[in-house]
Amino acid sequence: MGLGAELPIWTILPFVGFLLSIALLPLAVPRLWDKNANKAIVAAFFSLPVVLVLAGRFGHDGAHQLVERGQEYVSFILLLTALFVITGGIVVRGSLSGTPLMNTAILGLGAVLANIIGTTGASVLLIRPLLRANAPRERKAHIVVFFIFVVSNCGGLLTPLGDPPLFLGFLKGVPFEWTLSLWKEWAFVIVALLVIFNIWDQRVLNSEELARPGSQLEEVMHHEPLRIEGKRNVVFLAAVVAAIFAAGRTGWPYGVQEAALAVLALAAFVVTPAQLRRDNRFTWGPIVEVAVLFAGIFVTMAPALLLVNAHAASLGVREPWHFFWASGALSSFLDNAPTYLTFAATAAGLNGIAVEGRYMAELLAQGDAAARVVTAVSCGSVMMGANSYIGNGPNFMVKAIAEHAGVRMPSFLGYMAYSLCILIPLFVAVTFLFML
Repeated sequence: MGLGAELPIWTILPFVGFLLSIALLPLAVPRLWDKNANKAIVAAFFSLPVVLVLAGRFGHDGAHQLVERGQEYVSFILLLTALFVITGGIVVRGSLSGTPLMNTAILGLGAVLANIIGTTGASVLLIRPLLRANAPRERKAHIVVFFIFVVSNCGGLLTPLGDPPLFLGFLKGVPFEWTLSLWKEWAFVIVALLVIFNIWDQRVLNSEELARPGSQLEEVMHHEPLRIEGKRNVVFLAAVVAAIFAAGRTGWPYGVQEAALAVLALAAFVVTPAQLRRDNRFTWGPIVEVAVLFAGIFVTMAPALLLVNAHAASLGVREPWHFFWASGALSSFLDNAPTYLTFAATAAGLNGIAVEGRYMAELLAQGDAAARVVTAVSCGSVMMGANSYIGNGPNFMVKAIAEHAGVRMPSFLGYMAYSLCILIPLFVAVTFLFML
């Protein structure tokens, strides 16, 4: 099918190699990997062969693919930058009571906010107040683990702003409001996680009451008044949502949406008092890291998308539950954004649709069967990013913030013990309820 049928199979290796580098180098050489300059070197190392093959061997068609991936990258990174800059100027002061009920309420609020300001924005906004609320408690690692499950991953399923995979789907033609149709899957998982967390947290607090002198409940009931500073940035957030929605509805020419997001990010940065960003420990490092890594991802995934699209029939992934678990398995250990596009391209290939332009709109137009596959890819990519620390960007960020606050977080395998015992049974239930 087009260029994908002509590409040699080895052109997928830079994509695989780069994703494995993202997954393994932080564990193998953490000090070297911490530097964004080294990440850029790795990204360039894997990207260069792809650029040479596509532009050099396939001429205009190959260059067209690189330009299209470049446009997607600019749209993607400008949205993340706008959300990062705007939420970086919103500071939540004080704390709430660290009771099981209030902790559950914060996680529930985060699950809703994740769809408005993204999983990264909601995680940054809420993790510190949650940690302050539970500062008197001795055992609180489970609180952070469930926060990653709910706020940093599963919560962001309902809008393209929620999680990067869904925004990439939006760029490829999924209507802005279509993801709202995933409310049943979202509600089932979120409610189940909140119920499990509330019971778990209550049992932990009860055990602390017996093991430690004094009333632990009274300790966590003490809190500072909660207030929000930087409220004008809420207006900028609303403007970002309006710009994305309008672009999807009216089909703005390329560049208009991107210019709007850049202007909103710049305006928010200029009008926000610098002290608020300092209080939030705002630095450009995280967004630079994302920009560097995704530059490499968008280039190296070009041949992979074309190949899986052209050879979709031979991959053996056909039913919605196949797509749910296949996309989820990869999202657990590799980045969930390219995983989403990989399996979206597979679904398009099964329906004879080329991965050109807004091909996801054409896929959804095929009817209910195709929509169920897109549902499965969306749910698998977003939700199963919670299965490990490296499944989604906010996971490690939340872990680092918690450890800086003195919380002893589980190891990589220790965290996966939580996900195997809690998330996997839930995802099996999702399979039987929604994917068969």
